[in-house]
Amino acid sequence: MPDPAMRFDFDGVVWEWRGPAPFHFVTVPAAESALVRELAGAVTYGWGMIPVEVVLGRSRWRTSLYAKDGGYVLPLRDSVRHKENIALDDVVQVSMTLRARR
Repeated sequence: MPDPAMRFDFDGVVWEWRGPAPFHFVTVPAAESALVRELAGAVTYGWGMIPVEVVLGRSRWRTSLYAKDGGYVLPLRDSVRHKENIALDDVVQVSMTLRARR
């Protein structure tokens, strides 16, 4: 089994989910999602949530991946989007490290 503290670097397009309040996400690519799925049992804290630490531009934060359509999506905080001047449909470079369960 790969290391549960594995780091992933990828590019992705920012998209919006429109619900009661809009949320912005980046889809984790299929190959990386498959590796995350392999490690999920070692890192999840329930409901399929996968804790990660993310670096995007000059911003670093902790969040959790959401399972969606057989893969995972990374939520982008509004504070990060504003600080990094990220807009809908922008392509962003993400560095993401899975955080092991404590």
